[in-house]
Formats: sequence, C-alpha cells, structure tokens
Amino acid sequence: MNATMSTYQRFPIELIGGHDFHLIDQNGKSYVDLTAGIGVCNFGYSNCAIQQAAAQQISQLWHISNLYQNPLAEEVAELLCPADYQAFFCNSGTEANEAALKLAFKVASDKSTKQPKEIVAFNYGFHGRTIGSLSVTGYPHIQEGFDPLLPHVKMVDYNQEQALTAINENTAAVILEVIQGEGGVNVGHQQWLQAVQAQCQATQTLLIVDEVQTGMGRTGYQFAYQQFGLEPDIITVAKGLANGLPVGAMLAKKNVAKHFKIGNHGTTFGGNLVAMAAAKEVLQQLTPTFLTSVQAKGAFLMKLLEQEIAPLAQVKAVSGAGLMIGIHLTEEVPVNQVITSLQKAGYLTLSARGNTLRLLPPLVIDESHLKQAVEAIKLAIATQP
Repeated sequence: MNATMSTYQRFPIELIGGHDFHLIDQNGKSYVDLTAGIGVCNFGYSNCAIQQAAAQQISQLWHISNLYQNPLAEEVAELLCPADYQAFFCNSGTEANEAALKLAFKVASDKSTKQPKEIVAFNYGFHGRTIGSLSVTGYPHIQEGFDPLLPHVKMVDYNQEQALTAINENTAAVILEVIQGEGGVNVGHQQWLQAVQAQCQATQTLLIVDEVQTGMGRTGYQFAYQQFGLEPDIITVAKGLANGLPVGAMLAKKNVAKHFKIGNHGTTFGGNLVAMAAAKEVLQQLTPTFLTSVQAKGAFLMKLLEQEIAPLAQVKAVSGAGLMIGIHLTEEVPVNQVITSLQKAGYLTLSARGNTLRLLPPLVIDESHLKQAVEAIKLAIATQP
C-alpha cells in the first residue's frame, strides 16, 4: 500500500466479510471479533434492521446541507439526548470533542470575564488528534511535534484527590472519560468522579464527559456516566452511534447549548441522512432489555476473567465494566505478542496503554463464545516464551 500515508501500523490481515460477531479475511479465515472496530460495531456485522434502514435511505436521498430542515436528525436527537439536552451532530468523536471545547469557551466568553479560561484534562485521557482535542489528550508522545497546542490547558492525574484543587473559578471546563479506554481501561472511582462534579458545580465549571468509547451500551448503560451518579453539562458520543457509519454528536444541557448562536459552529456532513437512518435504528434497538443483557454478559465475562486469567503469573490485574475490558500484563509478556498469537487462533483483540490487552467485543456476542475466548486468551498468555 503505497498510495496511502503510513500513519497506521497495520496487521497483515485484509477483512472482506463478516456476520454477527465474526469477521472473515482474504484467505477465508474466520475470526471471533473482540474489537468491534475499536468499539464501533456494537450490533455486529449482519444486523438486518440497521442495514435496511441505511439502504432505504441511500435509495432515496443520502445528503442534504444543513441549510434545510432535517426531521430525521431531530428524531435521532430525541432518542439520543437525556431530558433537557440538545444535540449537535458531526462526523467523529474528535469533532464532537472540538465542538465541546468551543462551546465551553463560548460560555466562558459570554460571562464577560477578562482572564483567559483554562481547561482541566487528565493524564492518559484520550480525546482525539486534531489540535484542540490533542491539547487535552494526556499523552506527551502523541502531542510531540505538533506545537503550538491550545494554551491554558492544565493536565492532572486521574483518580487523584489533588486534581480537585486544579478546578477553580478560572476553569472553563473539565473534560474526562469515566473509563479511560486508550489509557488502559482505567475505571474512575465513583466517589472521586462525584467529587470532581461537585467541584465543577461549586466553581461554575462545565463538566464534559467523553463517552466516545464508553457510550452506546458499551458498559451496559446508554452512557457509562449513568452508573456513577453524574449529570454532565456536555456529553460527547460517536463510535457505536451508527454501528460503523461515520457520525459523532455533542449533547449539551439546554442552558449551555443556548450559548451557540447561528454561525458559531457548523459542519458539512453532520446529520448526514444515511448515518442518521442507521443511528435511529441503533438507538431503537438499544432498549433497557438489551442493556440489561449487556450488563449480564459483562458480569459473566468478568467472573470468568477473575477465575481464569487474573491468577496467571503473567497478569497484573483485570479491569473494566460491561463489555469493555482490560487485561494488564506483566512487562515480560509484550501485549502485541499475545495479540498475534490470538490472531493465529482466530481471535481479534486490541491493546491499550500499560501493556494492556483490551477487549471491546460487539455487544451481540453470546456467553458461549465469550467463554471460548477466555480459554483462548488464557492459552495465549500462559504459553508466551
């Protein structure tokens, strides 16, 4: 592949087909997918209702500009938004986070304060690779070479009480993930997250929760923050929202959203009709019954991992919630070697910071295949040289 830029380290696998939670490569080999396209294809690869919704829309009209009415986007917003929130649709998680940062700065500007407002973000949080989202992404090696980034960004440690003192009257917003995905499936402590929210409320600081990876049922809730007793001012979503079609959204409480006036922000493709058709079907299938089933499968998987994987000498810990799992390996067992071994065995997995094997299977996977996957993972880890 010489015509595309070398910005990815690609595995020597070309995926050409798939069904439910399986993928098939160019040689006809079938894999159990434990990645969901990095948390995107939550309903797998053969959901007829989602396919039909997208196909029907593309047979009618697949794009209009945002200069015209879009009732389909309004329907999706009604299904997606918690009570008293409004949505801005875009094309990715990065764009959603950029919109959130812009809105936070606009709210601060409308308060007519003279001091420049800060953004508080967290080490090993990941929010994207554009200049704004990169500025609040807590990985110096990812930021390296892209200065100047946004000024007035304060990076602090996650899950640490000292972070609370960084939030003051000069803070425009705090941006965080309740579970840091790229950061090693690092789960926020509920008491700490609630303390962050309380400090935001005390200082009139906006709380932005990045649900790009954790949302859309990944942890057994439509939004992962719901299990931590939070009520963010702004929520960002993408990945699983349209089961593989490019879409993102920023959701903001109405009293925050009102600060965006006509012309303050925009997008050419946001609210795309085909993406909205798929997103509507995803949200209609994301029922309480379905979410409960994800919680049950997550509990089943975690119990298996604690019994079979956590005791291994090569494993330091297992973390996660729902079907978002991190297996933290010792340094003697490079995670990429485990990933390669699992590919040979017919399983696709991911890595995350800290030599972590990351599992993000489609939410439609069944318990019998989860059990088989744990057996394969155990063997792959235990037999590393």
